[in-house]
Amino acid sequence: MSTISKNSLKSSLLQLECHFTWTLLKQDVDLDELEETIGDQIEFFIKSNITNYNLLSYVCHLKNSNEEALRNLQKAEEEVKKNHPDEIARRSLVIWGNYAWIYYHMERYEEAQTYASKVENSCKKLSSTAQQKIQLPEIYAEQGWALLKFGRKYYQRAKNCFENALKNEPNNPEFNAGYAIAMYRLEDYSYRLCQDLGPSLKPLERAVELNPKDTFIMALLALKLQDLERADEGERYIEEAMQKTPDLPYFLRYAAKFYRRKGELDKALKILKKALAVTPKSTFLHHQLGLCYRAKLFQLKKTTRYPPQEQVEELIRLSLFHFKTVTGQKTKFFTAHTDLANMYAQAKRYEEAEETFQKAFQINILSCVDKQYFYYNYGNFQRFHMKSESEAIKYYIEGLKIEEDSYVRKQCENALKKLLEQRIQEGLGDATDFATLGLVHNLNGETREAIKCYEKAIALCPDNEEYLSALCELRLSISS
Repeated sequence: MSTISKNSLKSSLLQLECHFTWTLLKQDVDLDELEETIGDQIEFFIKSNITNYNLLSYVCHLKNSNEEALRNLQKAEEEVKKNHPDEIARRSLVIWGNYAWIYYHMERYEEAQTYASKVENSCKKLSSTAQQKIQLPEIYAEQGWALLKFGRKYYQRAKNCFENALKNEPNNPEFNAGYAIAMYRLEDYSYRLCQDLGPSLKPLERAVELNPKDTFIMALLALKLQDLERADEGERYIEEAMQKTPDLPYFLRYAAKFYRRKGELDKALKILKKALAVTPKSTFLHHQLGLCYRAKLFQLKKTTRYPPQEQVEELIRLSLFHFKTVTGQKTKFFTAHTDLANMYAQAKRYEEAEETFQKAFQINILSCVDKQYFYYNYGNFQRFHMKSESEAIKYYIEGLKIEEDSYVRKQCENALKKLLEQRIQEGLGDATDFATLGLVHNLNGETREAIKCYEKAIALCPDNEEYLSALCELRLSISS
């Protein structure tokens, strides 16, 4: 094939709506883990698997298994014939787009061209204006589902896709479910301080109303009601869903989370073990088991003055086992890494804790809130386990310097203030402590309190240029 025709083929491929043009980057996910998740969903969800086979095909390509990718596209085609015999062209546009791209990467350019032309011709028939792009609601939805699978960086785009799908079909149960999941996850991860916790409530209620058989969505609704301190209402949904799908692992994992957060740890453990028997490699389930054993450990320490050492060690061992299982399989699961590091600290295995904290911080997809969470946890590790207040102060400040308003930033601020004020009250406060407290007030826009602190710092260390400069700037900001 000549360079010119190869370039024109590439430019026509870039016009296609499919996984290859949706900017789904392999560095943002663990491909083996994603492949397994999709495989489990194909096995346990009864609904049409066109979307799953299509995505699985793209994942296989990213793992350099193009033959396997083609086999999955064939399965997607079979699903279309079975579920949409009257709309084969319309329902195959994404599949054909993926075929074209895979053949292109295999240097089978004629076949790539054939599929690109199939898409173009079908689009012309389906729409009077479009060439290779056509804005069908099911394509927006398919893009939304793929984006959800690629992690939190993609959730906002997923939400936008489902919104676009709903413009044409506002009562479509699947599109409503996708929109509700995207909203729930965005809320779950942003965990903002100053925002309403409930925007996902209405979409979740709507999705359950449109498809009362979808127990996965029911469980998310129950967790959202629990967030909003309406746990009794939430529990009714969990109980109803348990009647409908007592063995569905995707429902059970959230039911267990509900009971763990409620403090019914034995009930949560029983549900998790049942789900694990069905999907033994699920990192979500292993993480939840680790959290349950950790909660039992804290409960034991809180309620027993001298907890039996044997019991303490067993709960630590179980928690470590499950957290290690998760981090071994899912190298980018940030919270699991920090949970593991904190559990090593509980076990007084400080070198392993340090090593795991460093691994957590090196994950390449951390959000601002993740970084704040790291600094808060690492600050606590330095303070309570390494007994180094100066190091703790340093890391709390790093968390505070990231200005994203979040619950964990507030935790950094409270921990820092408490520690500095304690040092000052005990007569241990030096100029650095007063200046640091001044910095905390300044970062929070509390200018007058900041000035007082810097004045005290300068009284103890009169020639410090940094303190004098900060004080001068603060005074100027008031006078202007």
